Amino acid sequence: MYKNLAATLVAACFISSVFPQTPAATVPLKIGFVYVAPLTEAGWVRQHEEGRRAVDAALGNRVKTTFVENVAEGPDAERVIRDLAQQGNKLIFTPSFGYMEPTLKVAKDFPDVKFESITGYKQAANVATANARYYEGRYLAGVTAGRMTKTNVAGYVAGFPIPEVLQGINAFALGMRSVNPKAEVKVVWLNAWFDPPRERDAAMTLFNQDVDVIAFHTGSTAVMAAAQERGKMAIAYHSDMRKVAPDAQIVAVTHQWGDYYTQRAKAVLDGTWKSGGIWGGVREGMVSAGHFGPKVPKAVQDEVLARQKDIASGKLKPFAGPIMDNEGRAVLPAGAAMTDEQILSMNFLVSGVQGKAGK
Repeated sequence: MYKNLAATLVAACFISSVFPQTPAATVPLKIGFVYVAPLTEAGWVRQHEEGRRAVDAALGNRVKTTFVENVAEGPDAERVIRDLAQQGNKLIFTPSFGYMEPTLKVAKDFPDVKFESITGYKQAANVATANARYYEGRYLAGVTAGRMTKTNVAGYVAGFPIPEVLQGINAFALGMRSVNPKAEVKVVWLNAWFDPPRERDAAMTLFNQDVDVIAFHTGSTAVMAAAQERGKMAIAYHSDMRKVAPDAQIVAVTHQWGDYYTQRAKAVLDGTWKSGGIWGGVREGMVSAGHFGPKVPKAVQDEVLARQKDIASGKLKPFAGPIMDNEGRAVLPAGAAMTDEQILSMNFLVSGVQGKAGK
């Protein structure tokens, strides 16, 4: 009996060495993304989609990503985020300010799932936050606009009057007036992130008010297309939009998410993910100004790129005093610079901007 057992063990070892067992396939990390608007060739959603694709490219079969597009903020967002968690996604990115509360609500019910609230500010044990200092790029776009305008009047089509949008408008105006003290900025509020017909109408209205260069904080390319149609100049936002407005675009303010998204996915894979917050800008490679249009002289391009280097080094701070609001009140004295807390709670418009911060 023992002889037969020994023979069997020897045979088993031989077979095992000749025919090694294939290790069990590693189950990929499932990652979900929720997009607030349709996926188009350029815009807010496109930049986050490029981030998702960067995760796929970097991590290959270690991850399996999916996305749901055109999800309205509010109840729809909660339903979609919950569905993704129930489907086994262990990391979920929710890149829209209005997704913050739905994300927190779902996170309470799925403590083993990690959530990334992009542009949100409330955190939990399994909810991290991240945002970009878009205002740094906006300041640089303002410098470009200030050099290029002939009427000294810029337009700005804005979504909602939240701090992030106010930061962008104010930085744009400060950048513009740093090279052109006579410049003014006219703002139209849409109270929507993605509404191409209304974005276009707002741009056309501004063009009828002496605006010859326009910026926007909405999700489509409608403002760029309107500028191209009217022969005006425009600041692209989110993505390079020269395909839409080859003559109108003078510069683009873009934001990149691939590195951040990949780092966070790796952290979940290796068990080092922690809640926290990041607010990256030019220095971190999350925001940049570039993709200049053919109308922009090289001297202007060089000036803008030099200032971009100064922002990266900390030499130039877009929100440095003196700063007055557009109702004549002193906001910041000369020699001072706004703290992150002050920037994050911004609730005013600077001198030179026409309009109200809440309308």
